[in-house]
Amino acid sequence: MKIKNILFFIIIISSCDMSSDLSIGGNISGDVQFNSESSSTGIGGSMARFTIKGEYLYTVDSDNLKTFDIKERKNPEIKSEVSLGWGVETIFPYGENLFIGAQSGMHIYSLENKEEPLWLSTYEHLTSCDPVVVQDDFAFVTLRGGTECFGFNNQLDIVDVSNLKDPKLFKTYDMINPHGLGIDGNCLFISEGDYGLKMFDITNLEDIKLTKHFEDLSSLDVIPYQGILMVIGGDGFHQYSYDCENTEISYISTIPIERL
Repeated sequence: MKIKNILFFIIIISSCDMSSDLSIGGNISGDVQFNSESSSTGIGGSMARFTIKGEYLYTVDSDNLKTFDIKERKNPEIKSEVSLGWGVETIFPYGENLFIGAQSGMHIYSLENKEEPLWLSTYEHLTSCDPVVVQDDFAFVTLRGGTECFGFNNQLDIVDVSNLKDPKLFKTYDMINPHGLGIDGNCLFISEGDYGLKMFDITNLEDIKLTKHFEDLSSLDVIPYQGILMVIGGDGFHQYSYDCENTEISYISTIPIERL
């Protein structure tokens, strides 16, 4: 039953690289991330474009962050709109903050006032596609070059966010073509697009270890949750079981996707 519930969540979550021409018994479109702190809303991936936090919905488009009051579900009310500049791509909630990935950098906003998020800082990087996840005092940011991303860098940046007003680069690791990513304890999962799926042991952030690389898998985004890894690929939704303590991962199943 747990796996079925997880699959239900993943079906209503889509990423920046997934468009409305994907179909599983109907079109899947839009970009959604649900706050993992609330079991009633579920869990989203690193490439989501909106998230729910309590009674508020936060969305990003290419330029703006919008806040909606959704206490009355049939009559949502927009509360604020903040200009973020250009190239905004993803939104990730952690604690009482929002981490927003853009092609020029990562923006950090406080939710102390949930109706009007407050800018705290921006971590700037070279122009590239930029999903982000956060755990404890570190943000994990993949930078990807390519036609739609303009840049040429393909790397993982680990950013120290212990001081939210002054994020600093901690370590950079070379990647092939990184897309979405997910983290659970000492496990870090990175989607490498057509170059597969990677699992890392991040016990030592100064020297993370590649423990598994599925090279024959198309991987766009991942959602790790309680030992089950959900992988959004170009050909379907894949499930893997993983064990961070023993650095093990094994295949479970696939739901194929038809492209229209």
